[in-house]
Amino acid sequence: MAKKSARGAKTEKNATQGPARRQPLARAAANKARADAEFLRRLRRHHDELRWLYMELYDNGAMFAELCDRMRAFYDERPESLKALDARREGHAWYRDRELLGMQMYIDNFAGNIRGVEDRLDYLTNSGVNYLHLMPFLDTPADRSRSDGGYAVSDFRRVKPDLGTMDDLARLADKCHEHDISLCMDFVMNHTSEDHEWARRASAGEGEYMSRYFFTGDQAVIDRYTRDVPQVFPTTAPGHFTYLPELGQSVMTQFYPYQWDLNYRNPRVFNEMMYNFLYLANQGMDIIRIDAVPYIWKQLGTSCRNLPQVHTIVRMMRMISEIVCPGIVLLGEVVMAPVEVVPYFGTVEKPECHMLYNVTTMATTWNTVACRDTRLLRRQLEAVCGLPHGYTFLNYLRCHDDIGWGLDYATLSDWGMEEVPHKRYLNDYFQGHTEGSVSRGELYNADPVTGDARFCATTASMCGIEAAGFEGDAEAMEVAIRKDVMLHAYLLTQSGVPIIYSGDEVGQVNDYSYKDDPEKAEDSRYVHRGRFDWTLVDRIEEPGSVQQRIYDAIQRLEEIRRSEAVFDADAEMSVVGYSDPAVLWVRRTAGERTLHAVFNFSDERRTLWMPEHDGYYDLVSGERDEFETFELAAWDFRWWIR
Repeated sequence: MAKKSARGAKTEKNATQGPARRQPLARAAANKARADAEFLRRLRRHHDELRWLYMELYDNGAMFAELCDRMRAFYDERPESLKALDARREGHAWYRDRELLGMQMYIDNFAGNIRGVEDRLDYLTNSGVNYLHLMPFLDTPADRSRSDGGYAVSDFRRVKPDLGTMDDLARLADKCHEHDISLCMDFVMNHTSEDHEWARRASAGEGEYMSRYFFTGDQAVIDRYTRDVPQVFPTTAPGHFTYLPELGQSVMTQFYPYQWDLNYRNPRVFNEMMYNFLYLANQGMDIIRIDAVPYIWKQLGTSCRNLPQVHTIVRMMRMISEIVCPGIVLLGEVVMAPVEVVPYFGTVEKPECHMLYNVTTMATTWNTVACRDTRLLRRQLEAVCGLPHGYTFLNYLRCHDDIGWGLDYATLSDWGMEEVPHKRYLNDYFQGHTEGSVSRGELYNADPVTGDARFCATTASMCGIEAAGFEGDAEAMEVAIRKDVMLHAYLLTQSGVPIIYSGDEVGQVNDYSYKDDPEKAEDSRYVHRGRFDWTLVDRIEEPGSVQQRIYDAIQRLEEIRRSEAVFDADAEMSVVGYSDPAVLWVRRTAGERTLHAVFNFSDERRTLWMPEHDGYYDLVSGERDEFETFELAAWDFRWWIR
């Protein structure tokens, strides 16, 4: 056979390989076309409103155009796995699923670093956790004695070196998604650390960067802020400004002197913070907690709290996320009563936050424990029940922070309980200073002039597990465990997303070793931020141990909640006006089934009457019976369903 010429061989090779080579290119082009169409669909949906709001605040078309261009860039950079997750979640309120159970933790306390958390994902999955809130992990000043727990961010795109790297974080997010766990992080919008690049350049006198904060040399302006704006930490960080001698000016620092408030009147600040937000979303974050959101807009002559421009910014943030990463959820930290935080949900047509904290109900719960009186808690829950079902609250018994007694003192006053002596009673009770108290803990930010203070302790210590264990009192331990489990049942009965603090699932008590650390000794909040004690996990397999009883009981309650439609977010919830003020009675109805969740907030056994003589099923024990009355031990509960 004649030899083919080199040119002929090359032509034949191109003829046979050409189509194969073109197929990947065709697929890439098709994928790009789909991506273009998807992004443009989302952008068109929000463009006009987003532009209107942006121009209303900033009147800067060039900066708005830059924002749109950068949104497209972050969309293009978003990993395909996250885009697929967005597609599954878009238009679906996945964060309202009754199967969600959250856990909050500090990475270093729980597992040393990010890789350590990854190694412990099986424990979290086995514990029923599918929403993991990692406390602040972004880079903060090296001088930890000035750090307030990670909220003084010096670099929004860098993880604290001792915790790992941004690659480690993205890898953890991937692993969490494989375990069906969603990741939550704190996004500190109000301020940066004084060590942030912007602050350092502002300190050097660069006008561009000074304009990103609030600088003034006018004492009259400072005095006016002092007159009109409440102080955040009047005892530990008084004042609103910090003087910088190198500039001969003062910078606004509403929280701590090393946290410089950002100036959102400057569109460059808004744009750059949105780019940081989108960058973090692209690392795989599912829930972004917006820290201190009511404070982010300042205006002379106002209280600088909850101003209309705050809602404009949050609304724009919601639209930006729905354009670039619609699978994520915005969680607003707004420390007010539920009926007062409602504006931060926005409206059906113009939503803002997906979820908000139920702070006041948490504080009222512990007030109920101390007073053995559920009346104020009933009012609180009735207010929540009266809100639209679409409003989703994050519920908790305690968190990383202190418990502030922000209660409804107008109502308490009508019942003969005045604010100052009542706060003093609560703090005395939970420190274990009053007769009959089994709680242990410490005060935080105590003001010797006003007598006001906040309180710190773990759930187990507040329930009496620490005291009973120290005293070796088996009977007291029985009651303490029952109280702990009852409060978790009450938490899981509420509508919204329940979240527990790491260690509560195994009854971890207060850790007083923080007093031996000079960098922490002055901050009593570390009493409930101790390192997770993994030896307690070993004891959950030990029948009859405190850890086994609490862990298994909470596990059982979670399983029931996941399996019963009466715990759906859209189930009807109401509070029964039972005659005994020590009894909280909550009713949840879905379809033909009604749950009667009954809680005894007292030290005595109660005989309780059902609404009618009928057959009821105990969701916890599995027993079924027909009766009219039933017995409820001190600090016990029942989940009856019919």
